Amino acid sequence: MSTLNRISYNKISYTVACVSSFARAHNLSKKDAFSYLYTNKAITFLKEHYEAEHTLSLDDAVEDMAEICRQNGGTL
Repeated sequence: MSTLNRISYNKISYTVACVSSFARAHNLSKKDAFSYLYTNKAITFLKEHYEAEHTLSLDDAVEDMAEICRQNGGTL
């Protein structure tokens, strides 16, 4: 696997793990969690800040995503 493909795979895997953790923390289906996170710009946040976010715990990432969603009108 090339370095670029490995990086893309890692980002995708990390995003899936974050969405799953968010869903579990907020009693949502993974589909509903993804929709909420995408609509309220947390998925974009993860993509743009992957280098820093992936060094944090998933609990910290879930908190960060929830805050981004709140700042963009999300209400959970």
